[in-house]
Amino acid sequence: MRHVIDQAAAWQRSGTRFAMATVVRTWGSSPHGPGASMLVSAEGRIVGSVSGGCVEAAVCATAEEVLAGAAPTLERWGVGDEDAFAVGLTCGGTIEVLIREVGADVPLDRLAADIAAGVPVALVTAVDSGGCLVVGGGAATGSLGGPKADRAAILAAEGLLGRGASGLVTSGGLATSGDGGLVTSRGEGLTSSENGGLATGGGLVTSGDGAGDGSDCAPERELLVQSFAPRPRLLIFGAAEFARPLADLGAALGHRVTVCDARPAFAAVERFPRADDVVVERPDRWFRTHEHLVDAATAVCVLTHDARFDVPVLALALRSRAGYVGAMGSRRTHEDRLERLRVAGTPEAELARLRSPIGLDLGGRGAEETALSIIAEIVAVRRGGTARPLTLRTGPIHEV
Repeated sequence: MRHVIDQAAAWQRSGTRFAMATVVRTWGSSPHGPGASMLVSAEGRIVGSVSGGCVEAAVCATAEEVLAGAAPTLERWGVGDEDAFAVGLTCGGTIEVLIREVGADVPLDRLAADIAAGVPVALVTAVDSGGCLVVGGGAATGSLGGPKADRAAILAAEGLLGRGASGLVTSGGLATSGDGGLVTSRGEGLTSSENGGLATGGGLVTSGDGAGDGSDCAPERELLVQSFAPRPRLLIFGAAEFARPLADLGAALGHRVTVCDARPAFAAVERFPRADDVVVERPDRWFRTHEHLVDAATAVCVLTHDARFDVPVLALALRSRAGYVGAMGSRRTHEDRLERLRVAGTPEAELARLRSPIGLDLGGRGAEETALSIIAEIVAVRRGGTARPLTLRTGPIHEV
């Protein structure tokens, strides 16, 4: 999604007219959850996707109508529709998509800047009008039509943004906050954001200090909230040949990639063009200094294959909040490493977190295929996947 927002901001700055199509609800199997977006410019350029290719042609046709003057519209496609096979959504799911023109009043530059800076931020769109508001970092930019509507939208957005969730909420009409802002959240179509935050749905949540008499109520309306959390971190310790394709794959999947090695000849910027940071430092020293940046979305990959460097950084990583910790090496190396970590005082519960030998069993060879097995394991751990062939699985392929 980051590249979609960046492109939208660039088109807005250049005066290019374009429509944005965004998934607001899904039922059954669907490649993308709520918040996934696709851009269609007046010149016919397309960026992003809402269905993995199934209904994009139909979305483009509707976007052209919107750009020709039609009002924002909600369209639903699924196998139950008469035209399901015509548009190609034959995977068993149903999606509802909001298609609207994005004008100069939408604060896309602020949204893109916050995403680039790693500031949690949300884009709030009124389904009925297409009006937008950007919320995050304690500030809001844009408007949905007035102070009451904006306060209600801010409360709705902050609730989902705090969970890293994207989806539909209904704001206004039930409960009043201390300043008159109103919000209810029905949890419709909520899913995890692209950075792995968890969402909860169902029920009815009200925000406020008590029931109001409606005299200061914002009108009830549906809002689409798209949350953008900071990119997950991929920390690669050991800048050997295996690290190069791993850094590339990690960047391609949206990670903020750091490569760290104590050897200047290996930790050279030109060897890792897609990494965000290439650092010459002992891995344990770097980790100790930057441990405050490590969270549950962080993946730590130790590829140095040298106990002098491996053991100290692994001892730190295993006791940190990192969601994935893996180390390269043979089974014999793994057993030796475990003994060294025990001697260093690492508890068995922390040792159980270590994924070594690193990666999934793909039967691959060479640096590129090894990197693929590592990144596949990281994705499986982060998303709760089984890493088993889909042919052996029953039930939906894409789960919320």
